[in-house]
Amino acid sequence: MSDKITQRQSTDDDHPVAIPVWDFPTRLFHWVLVVLVAVSFTTGSIGGNAMQYHEWSGFAILIVLVFRLIWGFVGSRASRFSDFVKGPAAVWRYASALVRGKSERYLGHNPLGGWSVLAMLVALLIQAATGLFANDDIITEGPLYMWVSKPLSDWLTGVHRLNRYLIMALAATHVAAVLFYLLVKHENLINPMITGIKHGPGGDSAPPAAPLWLAAVTVAVAGLLLYLLIYG
Repeated sequence: MSDKITQRQSTDDDHPVAIPVWDFPTRLFHWVLVVLVAVSFTTGSIGGNAMQYHEWSGFAILIVLVFRLIWGFVGSRASRFSDFVKGPAAVWRYASALVRGKSERYLGHNPLGGWSVLAMLVALLIQAATGLFANDDIITEGPLYMWVSKPLSDWLTGVHRLNRYLIMALAATHVAAVLFYLLVKHENLINPMITGIKHGPGGDSAPPAAPLWLAAVTVAVAGLLLYLLIYG
């Protein structure tokens, strides 16, 4: 499936058909990350004994984020950064067309959505990484707290606390965008992230899916290396 076909606009004459787009590992990553972020925000707000679960969820988030970064290079086509990370010109063209109500439909992420994915990944990486060195000046310390000075830990703790508001803003923007596409553009972006199926022109063909064993190996290696690096 060429980029030209992937990016062309669907019309009634194209006789849309069901096309597998999002592979299972990408869909699982998405929903697992949603749950883990919710757990992290909840346990961090509760504090006290819940901070142990906060640390565990943060470590799990780090694993799935590293997996997603690797999967962005070796995963199925729609999951690869090369498929949805476009230059400023492409983003501007898409945003301008979106405002005019003439934007094209993409089987994968559109240029604007691609950069929102990157923004969320970076924000969550910052959150997970700074949490490793954070402290609350009472009893809770990140697993790598002893590797940095107290002033640096305090600064990273400040970043950790402030960055959560960026994550909340990005999450709210993401939900708003999904609702906009559903209610205004009549394009359901939720079902494809559950079923993996999108509807496109009949001439489109399903891109080959990356093997599940590769995803399993990627997660296992990422988890092992991070465990050895952080707790070893």
